[in-house]
Amino acid sequence: MSAQKDIFGVGDAYELFMGRWSRRLAPLVVRFASVADGDVVLDVGSGTGELTLAIAAVGPAVDVTGIDSSSAYLRAARPRVPANRVRFLAGDAQALPFPDATFDRTLSMLALNFVPDPQQALREMRRVTRRGGTVGAAVWDYGGRMEMLRAFWDEATALDPAIAVRDERHMPLCREGELGELWRAFGLGNVEERPLDIELAFSSFDDYWRPFLGGQGPAGAYTLSLSAATRDALAASLRHRLLADRSDGPFILQGRAWAVNGAV
Repeated sequence: MSAQKDIFGVGDAYELFMGRWSRRLAPLVVRFASVADGDVVLDVGSGTGELTLAIAAVGPAVDVTGIDSSSAYLRAARPRVPANRVRFLAGDAQALPFPDATFDRTLSMLALNFVPDPQQALREMRRVTRRGGTVGAAVWDYGGRMEMLRAFWDEATALDPAIAVRDERHMPLCREGELGELWRAFGLGNVEERPLDIELAFSSFDDYWRPFLGGQGPAGAYTLSLSAATRDALAASLRHRLLADRSDGPFILQGRAWAVNGAV
């Protein structure tokens, strides 16, 4: 099973599995957060840098810092950005290494639900944002319209109901209203929550399935834990679900994230 994971570097594995979709989501997050040229912005849980790059693209005077706990993701991100306006740091979302009121906007995309204590992360995001600035986040709608993962977990639990507890629908903060409720609980004002939708276009079944073999996220980790026979059975179930009677070919799934913004 480890040989499957070895065909990918970590950055490449993330790109195939989620980076290509987070790249499409990132401009929607930036627009929703109303990032403006000249803003000083923090990207919490910056991963391979998709949101950081989208923030930097707003204008030449944007100053953006990305922070992530994964050294592998940071190595993948650093060569992709203009060094004069963008920097990446290793750090913990639950203990941000910045003084109070450092940033105009503090954002997080597809990361807050993976932080062990998201309440503490939000407390820190609020602390480092200046008065009148905004704090925002986005998380996939794992239980609904993030169809790439919904299809995977529906078929996986149909084959083995005992693994239902691992279904990402149980992730924190991924359901409508949960982010907004958390933001209000921490005293943020003018809280707005909305869905952000993108299309996930796959050229073939292999284009859908192969990224799961890179071991990224809970679904990838579960895929690598399976015996070869069980993995093949899961692939067959997914192929039937996604292609029906076709042997192969392109198909489109929907991807929805819930996003929130609030003022300090």
